[in-house]
Amino acid sequence: MEKVPFLDYREVLVTGGTGFLGRHVCRALIARGHLPRLLVRVGSEDRIPEDIRRASRVTPGDVTNREFVENAAQSTKAVVHLAGIIREFPARGITFEKVHVDATRHAVEAAKMWGISRFVHVSALGASAGGPGSYFDSKGRAEEIVRRSGLSWTIFRPSGIFGPGDRFLSELGTAVRRAPVLPIPGDGKFLLQPVFVGDVVMGIVDCLTRPDTEGRTFDVGGPEQITYGELVDRIASVAGVRVRKVHIAVPNIRRAARFLSRFEKFPLSTDMLDVLLAGNACDSEPYYAAFGLAPISLSGYLASWHGADSPSGAAADDGRTGHNPGKREERGRSREAA
Repeated sequence: MEKVPFLDYREVLVTGGTGFLGRHVCRALIARGHLPRLLVRVGSEDRIPEDIRRASRVTPGDVTNREFVENAAQSTKAVVHLAGIIREFPARGITFEKVHVDATRHAVEAAKMWGISRFVHVSALGASAGGPGSYFDSKGRAEEIVRRSGLSWTIFRPSGIFGPGDRFLSELGTAVRRAPVLPIPGDGKFLLQPVFVGDVVMGIVDCLTRPDTEGRTFDVGGPEQITYGELVDRIASVAGVRVRKVHIAVPNIRRAARFLSRFEKFPLSTDMLDVLLAGNACDSEPYYAAFGLAPISLSGYLASWHGADSPSGAAADDGRTGHNPGKREERGRSREAA
């Protein structure tokens, strides 16, 4: 009897699949022959790109609702839990406690309920239960839920992620290009270690078929460490503009953020400031060694950065495979784009 191609798919529940990282993960899963099942809030369906919609299943629901998650997980073979936020909006019920802690608990319990043993969790570099700020604390407590679950889990803790469709570089690039002055918190010397989205995605997707990654936590940063001030200068250079930086004492910025973040259009909250000032640097060699990856550097990406989200504001690519700054080779095998 001839094999039916659809039956070869391994259906994977993806939370946070409409976000920046989620879209890249879904495309990589599809390329590997998986069938993503996306849990998507009602009203957010239009955020799913057409190429992903055609090759996946969409289940309406909300990660903060246990029954919705249980329903979405039924009959899937693995869970890739990406859902997360960088900013709270309590008036709309969007909090770190609900989206990070409660949602992770729901996803874990749904996996156990349906006998789904493989669980991939994406956290954040610096996450620590009881750590400074609500963001890091909630991310850390979510990690502990996963570690205590009894499932075959893998946790990824990425630094700031850049790549086609990101907000990390694109919003900073827009500010550098348009703002008459650019506020810099403190001395601007806090370290960042941005990582290319494709380098994160490859680990997330590869680990589904890598039993040797089970029970492991990977810190994931790029190959370069750079201060925030240096990053601003580098983006200004790519944009071909001169940027006027104004250093503002951290307590002053914190007071302004505390007062003004009640307005959703204000671009900074105190938690976002905490994440920025904490620095995002780590030893990523164990990650790259485990997955045989040769990472793309921030410098290499910026050298050929293009699209509407670049400092130059040029026309964007089609967003299907994303920016690909030259062909790469993995350590030991060829690598497809994320």
